[in-house]
Amino acid sequence: MSRIGKLEIVVPQGVEVKLAGQSLEVKGPKGNLTWVAPPEVALKVEDGKIRTSVVDASDRNLRSLWGTSRALINNMVRGVTEGFTRKLEVVGVGYRVAVAGSKLQLTLGYSHPIEMQIPQGITVEVQKNTITIAGADRQFVGQFAAQVRQQRKPEPYKGKGIKYSDEIVRRKAGKVVKAVGAG
Repeated sequence: MSRIGKLEIVVPQGVEVKLAGQSLEVKGPKGNLTWVAPPEVALKVEDGKIRTSVVDASDRNLRSLWGTSRALINNMVRGVTEGFTRKLEVVGVGYRVAVAGSKLQLTLGYSHPIEMQIPQGITVEVQKNTITIAGADRQFVGQFAAQVRQQRKPEPYKGKGIKYSDEIVRRKAGKVVKAVGAG
């Protein structure tokens, strides 16, 4: 049996769960999320709890699918109640970040500023050089944060670039120039 898959998910107050065939819809104060389960995964919604199971618990691939399905549903329930956030830090002299309407404007030392369209369902806030990305869908929040970081990854010599707030950039020593003496 899958250790994660056999755990049931408690649906908190204010969250509405609808199951139609293999399609699961979760509505809450932070938004609505839908997910279609694979045909090998069976879903049950009863007594304010969601249970998952698979056709054959002895098959290793189905057990992993079972645990993954349960984790995705749990993330949906957490997302519509609490939401997910990712923080990015912009490090570098002259690097600037701003939000203009539905676009994120990045000035990262290139010859041109970069404008990124903010996806639907995601909110972006900028305070000084910290970008906060928030939303109900964990996958979309993480994907957009990765796309922003991709514009200028942190480099190991000076630490300039865009990094996650909890990321540690290992610094390298630069070249050591020996003094050339006369003679």
